[in-house]
Amino acid sequence: MRRSCSAALSLLVACAAVHAEDDNAPTYAFGAGAQRMPAWQGSKDHRNQGIPYIDIEIPGLGELSTADGLMVDLIHGEHWHGGLYGNWLWGRTRDDLGPLGGKVASLSPRFQTGGYLEYAFTKKFSIGSHLAHDTNGAGAYAAIYADYQLPDVWYIQHSLEVQVEGMNGPAMRRFFGVTPIEAGNLGTRAWRPGAGGESADIEYDAFIPTSQQTGFALAVKYGKLYGDAASSPLVDRFGSSRQVTETLAFVYHF
Repeated sequence: MRRSCSAALSLLVACAAVHAEDDNAPTYAFGAGAQRMPAWQGSKDHRNQGIPYIDIEIPGLGELSTADGLMVDLIHGEHWHGGLYGNWLWGRTRDDLGPLGGKVASLSPRFQTGGYLEYAFTKKFSIGSHLAHDTNGAGAYAAIYADYQLPDVWYIQHSLEVQVEGMNGPAMRRFFGVTPIEAGNLGTRAWRPGAGGESADIEYDAFIPTSQQTGFALAVKYGKLYGDAASSPLVDRFGSSRQVTETLAFVYHF
C-alpha cells in the first residue's frame, strides 16, 4: 500500500530518493536493507528480514516502489492524480506464528489491485485514498492517508505520513478471525469479525545522503489496531494492538 496496508506489506521503507533538479525528470533508486516487523498482523513479537529497495518515479506516468507498490496516474492533473493501484500483501507462515503455529491457519501472501485518488495541495502536502481487492480471494482493503514533507535538516530529507486502513468482512476474518476449531486449539472464544476499520498508523521517513548518488533510507512506523481487529482473541490474548515496523536500507539513486 501507499505505506502499505501495512500494512499490512505491507513493505515500508523511506519515501524518497534525493530529488532531481528537474522536477519533471524520472528518478530511479535501488538498494537493499533490513526490516524489523511484527511476525504477523497483530503479533507482539517481531521478525527480521532482508528486503530489496526499488523506487522508480516517472512524473506524469506513475510510480513503482517496494514502499508504495504500483501507482499509474491516469488523470495527469496539476493537483489531482489517480488511476491504477497494486500492491503486495504479506501473509503469515507457521514459523511466523511461533507458539500459535499449527493451531491457527497460515496465510499465503497475495497481490491486490484496485485504484487510487490523490490531491496534492502543494509539492510537500497531499492527501489521498486507495481501494484494492485480492486477486486470489474475497478480501478488500481501503485506506485514507495524508503525507507531509518536513523542512530539510542539513541534507536530510524527511516526511510524515498518517494513514487509516479498513477491511471488508472476508479480509478481516482472514487475518483476525478465529474459527471454532481454532478456538478449541487456543482455549479461547471463536471470533467472526465484520467489515470496518482495522488500524491507524503514523510513519516517519528520512533519506540521509552519503554522496550525491547514495544514502540511507530510514522508516519508522507506529500502528494501532482498533475495532474488531483489536478485539480478536489473537490480538487481545496472544498479540498486541500496538504494531511497530522499522526499516533501514542503503540506496543508490540516479
